Amino acid sequence: MPTLLNLAGYKFFFYANEHEPKHIHVMKGGDFAKIELGTMRVVNSTFKPQEIRRALEITSEHQSNFLRAWDEYFNRG
Repeated sequence: MPTLLNLAGYKFFFYANEHEPKHIHVMKGGDFAKIELGTMRVVNSTFKPQEIRRALEITSEHQSNFLRAWDEYFNRG
């Protein structure tokens, strides 16, 4: 489970056996979300509205790094 970023209590990661479309998982406390990186669409979330907005802001700020990490991890060898 590669962790890409820990910021403001949020953990951004993907699993080693992920699938398309490219997405990121976010956890904070007992809450979680799955966000598609291409569209920034929230696929699933247990966050309160304020918390998912912040998670989306952080994801947007780091979107290019997350996409690069995805491509490097899943397109190796």
